[in-house]
Amino acid sequence: MLTYFLKRLLQGVPVLIVVATLTFLIMHAVPGGPFDRDKKLPPEILANIEAKYHLDKPVWKQYLLYMGQLVQGEMGPSYKYIGRDVKDIIRDTFPVSLTLGLLAVLVTLGLGVPAGVISAARENTLIDRSCIFIATLGISVPSFVLGTFLILVFSHMLHWLPPALWEGPRHMLMPALALGAGFAGYIARLTRTTVLDVLSQDYIRTARAKGLKESTILLKHALLNSVTPIVSVMGPLTAGLVTGSFVIEFIFSIPGMGNYFITAVTNRDYPLIMGVTLVYAVLIVLANIAVDLLYVKLDPRVKLSGERA
Repeated sequence: MLTYFLKRLLQGVPVLIVVATLTFLIMHAVPGGPFDRDKKLPPEILANIEAKYHLDKPVWKQYLLYMGQLVQGEMGPSYKYIGRDVKDIIRDTFPVSLTLGLLAVLVTLGLGVPAGVISAARENTLIDRSCIFIATLGISVPSFVLGTFLILVFSHMLHWLPPALWEGPRHMLMPALALGAGFAGYIARLTRTTVLDVLSQDYIRTARAKGLKESTILLKHALLNSVTPIVSVMGPLTAGLVTGSFVIEFIFSIPGMGNYFITAVTNRDYPLIMGVTLVYAVLIVLANIAVDLLYVKLDPRVKLSGERA
């Protein structure tokens, strides 16, 4: 298993190189530069700034210089946060984004899986239709709309929760719910579909014929045999929740990586945009590897090579 893990890590290196290359080329293809939005600077000062950050060199030479920094484990200095390296910004903000993302994962699984199982167990009933309606609503409503609604209701109307910042458990509830609710609806629909498919299998009929409790059949047989598709989507979904909370962090004024990313895009802070994008790509690669390894534990028929026994 260790050999397989290392092999997959090496396979992920070309992916990261492609992501870094495409991101670099797209940023430099967009008209304008990182210092065009600033107060009009004298040509001499602007030339010195561009020389400091190697922006006066051809694009291909800038690319080689940046990739050389990456090989050495450096991401360069931020253009807008003077005196701070991108690596330091990510190191300070990533734990906040990681905490928010993991809380959102708990919301996603805690709401989505039970709703999907209950909906499948009560197929074509009012409970089933209600679960489907709520799940569809969760998928349809954007996270920033839900976040704004939660602030309006629980902060401004009921005064139960703080509207912003990241200073304790009470500050984490609304952002985690706003971020995870939509994905919970998706997981609920997926769980319902997979559980219904398993419930139609012959071994489920055999279990019922033996007189097993319906709860035992649902949890021990149906849900456990339906978990593989859920694990498939939870890998990249977890990576997306950890680093994809950009708008939610901005709305709730959370000092995470996403908040800095939005500012970086606005200010054309090339190194910071590249750094956050690469972190996201690394998490995607690791999440897919983790999913493959979990397959082996969940289904003994699956080999590490991906072939069936």
